[in-house]
Amino acid sequence: MEPFVQNAETPMQLLLEPWQAQHKRITAGFTSRQGGQSREPFHSLNCAFHVGDESGDVIANRRALAKSLGFTLADWTCGEQTHGAEIAVVRQTDRGRGSLDREAAFQATDGMVTDVPGVLLTSFYADCVPLYFYDPAHQAVGLAHAGWKGTVAEIAAVTVNTMREAYGTRPQDLLAAIGPSIGDCCYEVDEPVMKHIRRLEQDLEPFLPAGQKGPLYHSSVKDGKSMLNLKEMNRRIMIKAGILPTHIECTTWCTSCNTDLFFSYRQENGKTGRMTSWIGIKES
Repeated sequence: MEPFVQNAETPMQLLLEPWQAQHKRITAGFTSRQGGQSREPFHSLNCAFHVGDESGDVIANRRALAKSLGFTLADWTCGEQTHGAEIAVVRQTDRGRGSLDREAAFQATDGMVTDVPGVLLTSFYADCVPLYFYDPAHQAVGLAHAGWKGTVAEIAAVTVNTMREAYGTRPQDLLAAIGPSIGDCCYEVDEPVMKHIRRLEQDLEPFLPAGQKGPLYHSSVKDGKSMLNLKEMNRRIMIKAGILPTHIECTTWCTSCNTDLFFSYRQENGKTGRMTSWIGIKES
């Protein structure tokens, strides 16, 4: 069953992770491109500063999204993403970093974890893979941004290890989700990328349950190219990190196939906005 369920009743058409039905204090999900005020080519719910959109429109979009989730812009916390594997431990004094400008965000940071209620962790996407983590035993959450470079750097495992060190998280207790991103139907990569992928594939194979060792890629119609399944690769990294396969949910949404609903860097030749992933613990 698709874990990211579209709420078409609101202009933003948010996609909500169903953890919230069982865990009332958690909010987690992914935005569509709909329901904001940005103009073309960022139409309309772009929430990222770095793409060239008007900063006033970005702030207005962020404020509206935070309000719809029961938070404020002062709770919105984010990093300046660089396709690395650096994870920030977000404390009360960090609340709101990067909400109004790029300079105040956690620099060179593609993932964050927190156990502070009222902090809204956010990150930005136009094909890369959003990764969500929730530790119900310690009431801690994590969020990571994984393109192919972050995936090869095993940012999912780095996030799990950071939560273990910061909060005593046990990987087997974690719930994890893999959100809307480009699928292997559309994600074409060249041989220099595939050299990294094949090395990691061999490293991950011993950790997979029986019957779950299928290919991570298939040949493209173009010579020397491959179609890569980044979502499945990140799922396998989560399993290697100790998360139970039954605790990992993975979306079927492809951002490149659905540009009516999502921004896609590949499909729109790089000139487009960014969706937002979010996760947070609501204040009681």
